[in-house]
Amino acid sequence: MLIHPDRSCLLVIDIQERLAPAIDQSESLVSNCCWLLDVANRLHIPVIATEQYPRGLGATAEAIASRIPAEQIFEKIHFSAVNDPSSGSALVALKPDQVIIIGMESHVCVLQSAMELKQQAREVFVVEDCVGSRTAADKAAALTRMRQCGIQVVTREMVAFEWLRKAGDDRFRNISREFLR
Repeated sequence: MLIHPDRSCLLVIDIQERLAPAIDQSESLVSNCCWLLDVANRLHIPVIATEQYPRGLGATAEAIASRIPAEQIFEKIHFSAVNDPSSGSALVALKPDQVIIIGMESHVCVLQSAMELKQQAREVFVVEDCVGSRTAADKAAALTRMRQCGIQVVTREMVAFEWLRKAGDDRFRNISREFLR
């Protein structure tokens, strides 16, 4: 199955100020997430973000928050974004058939959100170079489990090219020039 721009949304899970420094390779992760958010915004893909217990883990990292409308960032206490009333309602309102997930932590909030979305019969894509955990082993175990459950593991470039669908037009040329060098 390919990702369709008119049927998908990007779900950004818990990329927060106080959590990010503890995540393995967090600088690269945040940079990759910013890249994909910029592509999503250029292509008008809906974006929803969550913050897990921001009083303890801080707000969404500024580099991420500056790319998402404030009204699309939802505080949550459930590990799964689907189970929390605010972010869960926002996902229901969008009615996406496909959900692309990026964020932290792969083996907790990303995993539980992906699994619940899959149980709702949605097509779920987790972006391998845009998710992370405190340890590489936890990330690897989470990705293995998600694959075993039928969740598609993709890269940010795979997402971008599937959203674009074709070359030869101004939209492709603009994205290619700025993001796909």
